[in-house]
Amino acid sequence: MSDLKTLFETAADDVTKLPERPDQKTLLKLYALYKQATQGDATGDRPGFMDFVGRAKYDAWAEHKGKTQDEAMQAYIDYVEQLKAAAAG
Repeated sequence: MSDLKTLFETAADDVTKLPERPDQKTLLKLYALYKQATQGDATGDRPGFMDFVGRAKYDAWAEHKGKTQDEAMQAYIDYVEQLKAAAAG
């Protein structure tokens, strides 16, 4: 397993250990970066107008279209480190 993948998995675990649950905007960014890192570009049809949550998730993920999985992993790791630093005060 690559070092980047190990760091990514550690960051994904660290998110669950934050002292407070992140706000919705932060959670959406974490979701989008995680999906891009693990599955690549968003696929399938954009959810319908009445599926607010699904549509927001899809749109957030689609914002990272073209970002390589390694780039997305690094962005996720960096973002989690920011969250951990902010939580530490």
